Amino acid sequence: MLVPIKEELLVKIAETIGGEDARKIVEALREMGSATDDQLSLKTGVRLNLVRKILYRLYSHSLVTYDRSRDGKTGWYIFHWRLQPEQVEGFIQTQKRRFLEKLCTRLEFEKSHSFYYCPFCSVRITFEEAMEIMFRCPKCGRSLGFFDNQPIIEFLERKIEELREELGMRQ
Repeated sequence: MLVPIKEELLVKIAETIGGEDARKIVEALREMGSATDDQLSLKTGVRLNLVRKILYRLYSHSLVTYDRSRDGKTGWYIFHWRLQPEQVEGFIQTQKRRFLEKLCTRLEFEKSHSFYYCPFCSVRITFEEAMEIMFRCPKCGRSLGFFDNQPIIEFLERKIEELREELGMRQ
């Protein structure tokens, strides 16, 4: 028996990856246990080619798997799809690592640049870009002021530390 919490999380992840149709497909697989793409299309009302596309996307994240058999009459392969809720934790860890990489890249960018800002247009640009346009807002033409990005840097550092702790990583 599959763990219901992981199944619920799998449904939410599927919806994030493939929208409402992916949610329908995962819920149908939860109910049916194993199903072909044709059966899923009939059960969910989602077009067959879209069912296949979603299944392959979920498969690329290891959230579903399949068993393959050959049709005796046609010789074509038949794929029987099923959920892999035990892979949810791995998927989440991978996403956290990717997010951590993006946060680290953003932190490096924030630390290595000075910024200027137009309070009227909410435009924030680097010092280099501001120099090229004579410290005038590219939208309204008003003077740009210095933007202190220290709060952004501190926020990014906190989030990076939190994620590293969650992932069991040392600095």
